[in-house]
Amino acid sequence: MILSSGFYRTAAILAIYLTATAVCAAQGNRREFTASAGGTIEVINLSGRVEVQARTAEGDEGAVSDSATLSAVSSGRVDDSEIKIETVSGRTRVEVTPASPSKRIDLSILVPERVRLKVQTGDGEVRIAGNIEDAHVSTVTGTIAADVPTEDVKYQLLWTMSRPRYLSDFEVEKVKEKSGGKFELKGKYKAPVDETAASNDIDVSGSETAVGGVGKESKKKSREKESKIDKSVSLNFTTERGIVLLNVPPNEVSSDLRERPLTEAAKAIVRSGDSVLMEAIRRASPKHFGDYARTLPPMRREPVLQSSIESAGPAATIKRATVRVTDQFNRAIPGLNASDFSILENGVEREIVKVDSTSSPFNLVLLLDVSGSVDNYVDFIRKAARNFVNTVDRNDRVSIILFNDDVNVLSAFTADKGKLSKSLDSFDAGGATAYYDALAYTLAETLRPLKGERTAVVILTDGDDNRSFIPFDGLLGAIQESGALIYPLYVPSALIAASTTDGSEVDPLRSRYMTLTSKSDGEGAKLAATSGGIYYPITQLDQIQKAYDDIVVQLRTAYAITYRSDTKDAGGRANPRTRVRVKRENLFASIGRVSRVQ
Repeated sequence: MILSSGFYRTAAILAIYLTATAVCAAQGNRREFTASAGGTIEVINLSGRVEVQARTAEGDEGAVSDSATLSAVSSGRVDDSEIKIETVSGRTRVEVTPASPSKRIDLSILVPERVRLKVQTGDGEVRIAGNIEDAHVSTVTGTIAADVPTEDVKYQLLWTMSRPRYLSDFEVEKVKEKSGGKFELKGKYKAPVDETAASNDIDVSGSETAVGGVGKESKKKSREKESKIDKSVSLNFTTERGIVLLNVPPNEVSSDLRERPLTEAAKAIVRSGDSVLMEAIRRASPKHFGDYARTLPPMRREPVLQSSIESAGPAATIKRATVRVTDQFNRAIPGLNASDFSILENGVEREIVKVDSTSSPFNLVLLLDVSGSVDNYVDFIRKAARNFVNTVDRNDRVSIILFNDDVNVLSAFTADKGKLSKSLDSFDAGGATAYYDALAYTLAETLRPLKGERTAVVILTDGDDNRSFIPFDGLLGAIQESGALIYPLYVPSALIAASTTDGSEVDPLRSRYMTLTSKSDGEGAKLAATSGGIYYPITQLDQIQKAYDDIVVQLRTAYAITYRSDTKDAGGRANPRTRVRVKRENLFASIGRVSRVQ
């Protein structure tokens, strides 16, 4: 499947405009220079990143076809003397010369279509988007990401000091090993022609039809004009040890770019039918993805709740909605009563019969990191897991899933705490960390059959991933779709190591690593915020039990709102037309389940 890159280019141009807008606040530097189709722009920036977006002349209000805009930003002021721009005979040279060797300056450049680019960076990333004529890019370790039309692409990619690492959204040739330890990827690609649009220009009678004041003939002319624009692109990239991405957004890149067999977690994700997660695995391992997908039966669509299943009833029925109320920090709010709520169906307010605190059980997944990052700390993991099992309510069902470079379901859902505790004696630690895959597996395989029920995932890890097929951003949509609450407990590995000493002496160097990485810290907070859960960065081991206690309080703080309704539904699933409002400021309600009582 070949994806259209139009969305990515739109996002890229928006990002560049936002960057340009923020330049003033960051004391940056904004410059304009002459550039036109067929001209060459050379950019040398060894101290930072370079983003280039090609836009059509008429695509932006007030834009001039022979103009380009450069925005330079740094942590401090960027002086004119640090950005040298020279234009001679249609060739523009942009060179960044920072005032100090340690200063980083990032460039964002908006250019006309069909320009020719030459870009050189050191370890800075290079992003190129839009309909350019050709691009020659060289880096040392910087990522090179191109998002270009695929009608006619010619590419030559060269790695001079490492084995190739790349991802492409369209099919490319095989890598060839050259002399001197170099690797080359060279070839051409032409996207299949889509005949559908052309066939829809004329109706079956052959007459032209106007819709909304725009005739099909004018649409056809516009399409013909678009087709006459040259979209052939030549890409020539050279890097020592960098990553090359062709029409793949950098934030959708997995942590391990090697082509490798699918893990059990990855296979389960493919079977789930989640298109976003499946696409991430296809990109990461196209051959093994294709081989496995061909062994599966045709995908069956899950039933979707349609508005047609509702109808007006002859008499009012009684329904009950399970509702969770949180503040702006996702903290659950107890102590509310019927006067604090209003409930609407199809925009019509319904009579609330009563509001009770709910004690309905949860389906809880305890996701445990047993990778090499916590090797030799099996006893700690076992103790922490048993403490969680002993903390939850006796009616809650718990499943324990371990992960390193793959997943291992230690225990299926059960409320038998003895059985759960005993299962924790049967594992060892070691291996890489496929954290994102494990969470995706939990959502797609373990929790998907329970959709509509109360579900939550409690994660014990250091937050770092080095082996997943799935990128972090690919998880967020799946989390929202699942409705599961995510409670990440991120524990620095060195903190566990320090707990094994007598505390009389701590290695100062090791102490540096007793905190989480900024990347994992930010991702943990985002997972919780996306799901409606809470993030717990652990700085002392005794905080883990406090976090468990707090999670139980959060899970138990929900309301069962009983109300009168004159609609019928399919039963057991949240009604998309049902809305609950809280009559207090800065409080928000989310519906977990709507069921018919009588």
